[in-house]
Amino acid sequence: MKVAVVGATGLVGTMMLRVLEERNFPVTELIPVASEKSIGKELIFRKKSFKVVSPKDAIAMKPAIALFSAGGATSLELAPLFAAAGITVIDNSSAWRMDATKKLIVPEINAHVLTREDKIIANPNCSTIQMVVALNPLHKRYGIKRIVVSTYQSVSGTGKKAVDQLMNERKGVKGPMAYSYAIDLNAIPQIDVFLDNAYTKEEMKMVNETSKIMGDDSIRVTATAVRIPVLGGHSESVNVEFSNEYSMEEVRALLSRSPGIKVVDDVKNLSYPMPKDAHDRDEVFVGRLRRDETQPKTLNMWIVADNLRKGAATNAVQIAEYLLKEKLLNE
Repeated sequence: MKVAVVGATGLVGTMMLRVLEERNFPVTELIPVASEKSIGKELIFRKKSFKVVSPKDAIAMKPAIALFSAGGATSLELAPLFAAAGITVIDNSSAWRMDATKKLIVPEINAHVLTREDKIIANPNCSTIQMVVALNPLHKRYGIKRIVVSTYQSVSGTGKKAVDQLMNERKGVKGPMAYSYAIDLNAIPQIDVFLDNAYTKEEMKMVNETSKIMGDDSIRVTATAVRIPVLGGHSESVNVEFSNEYSMEEVRALLSRSPGIKVVDDVKNLSYPMPKDAHDRDEVFVGRLRRDETQPKTLNMWIVADNLRKGAATNAVQIAEYLLKEKLLNE
């Protein structure tokens, strides 16, 4: 199985290579693709060296799958070219997520909708992925009416420049700024650009993607997205109103037996999820489970995940695993 990774030298691309290796995905030949300045450089995968090639050369090599993490503009330009050659694209950018002709997939929830004809498959926003993984089993049991979510997102979600900014500020070193303000010892209530409705693009991604993934347009979502000085791992405070009554015991049981979720919720022993716990892990961690005492049928919860893994690379590889298992790939 030939596998291309487009954007192989970036933060998410590098993590995709790690996850492919860790999960023993059957790669017979790796085809790393990156920007023109990286062509010819060598990457190590499973102790073998592979040269970075151009997109044109990658298409000519006819991989079965291309994992994309090279930004929306690149995806809009290149994904259709790969797809036209019969290559299945799993794209990590925002380019195709809300395209009505493209599937938006979190394997634990809706992989079953995929077919052999789906040649461009969208990977959701990192913050949306961890939230819907935690909420889907509860939605199936109680029916979600409304979600109020506030995110606390790490700098790795922005990229290497933001990680460098945080570490430079920690050392008192001046350098390139990924944000308009200092991020160390600060919290910036803006992720991505502001839209006409005064929400940011990141916030509206969570609003729009949730309904599409869960297949229910009746779910109302309102979001506030905040960048915090954490290297990796996104956290979310979620208030969810159900149509039907629930019990705390059943909520814990449902979450505990659902795939991809780990419940960490023992406040007597100060046990709750934190970004450090999620580092290099693929599970979505859930804790601080408690009833909202201000209105009926409403639950508060705290959700944490590694944004580079389940929020991006792992979710994409899990989609590839599903396609392989169900024989939905071109040989």
